[in-house]
Order: sequence, then C-alpha cells, then structure tokens
Amino acid sequence: MKTEQTFKTKTGFCHITEDKIILTRDGIIGNVAELTTGKSIYRILGIYGIMAIFLLYMAYTKIVKEDWIEFAVYCGIGIYLVYSLIKSINLSATPIIERNKIKSVEFKPAKKFLTRSYFKVNFKQNDGKIKSRLIMLPGSLTDGTSETEKAIGIMKNAGLIKNNVG
Repeated sequence: MKTEQTFKTKTGFCHITEDKIILTRDGIIGNVAELTTGKSIYRILGIYGIMAIFLLYMAYTKIVKEDWIEFAVYCGIGIYLVYSLIKSINLSATPIIERNKIKSVEFKPAKKFLTRSYFKVNFKQNDGKIKSRLIMLPGSLTDGTSETEKAIGIMKNAGLIKNNVG
C-alpha cells in the first residue's frame, strides 16, 4: 500500500497509511469531541463518575423518603453509568495508532435505530498495556451505510480486518 486511504468517521476522518492509523477531527462535532476528551478518555470518565455519584446520592435521598419510583429511576441510571465507566476503562482516545502495535481490528455492525457501526482496534501502548480505540462511523443521517461499506473496503485492502466481515 503506497498511498494513504481515508474514510469518514463520526467526528472527522480516519487516514490509513503504511505504518499508522491517524484519526483527525473536523467540524463542530470534532471540536466538541476535542474539547471533552482531548487525547485522553479520563476526562469524560471523570464526568461520568461525578454524574453517577450524584445520581446514586439522589437515589439514596429518594429511598429515605420512600419515593420508590424516583429511587428506581435514579438508581437505574446511576448503576448504568457505573457499568459504562467500568466497561470504558480500557478505551483510548489516542489519535495515532502505529500499525505494528495493532493486535486486532474488529468490525461491529450497527443495530438499526439504536447504534452506529464502528471498528474496535486493540493495540499495545508504549507502556505495554493493551488498549482499545473505537473508530465510530457516520450514522444513518449522514450517509452512514455507504461510508461504512467504503470504510470496510479500505480496512480490508489495508489488511487490517479479515475478508469475512461486511
């Protein structure tokens, strides 16, 4: 592969080169993503943690007042945020992934009307830890189906995913 190949993502573009995967952010959505996460996911996980603590505290105050419906709502959302936080600990927001450090690339198709398609890139960081980087593809309102097909083709041509995907 001599040239760079590019496809759209949720917040910008993914550039596949001979030795790297480079993610760039573009437009309003990319600027907001840059502001909230930067190059680390820990800032957004901190926000989730603070929200979870607040919701669980609100659930506690509702159980003391024996307001069972609001308790169930606050507790349910708080527990979901804690679950999401734990599930996201091994994610990375790094914009550059060296191809020689990639362990695997998985394609996860969209669930109609619920989620969008994405690639999960498992790679080894410089400190030796295995992290995952999600490359979210555009949604259905922004021509997601054709962009997903293009992205799968580029990833197959680059040899990053197996031919049985898509």
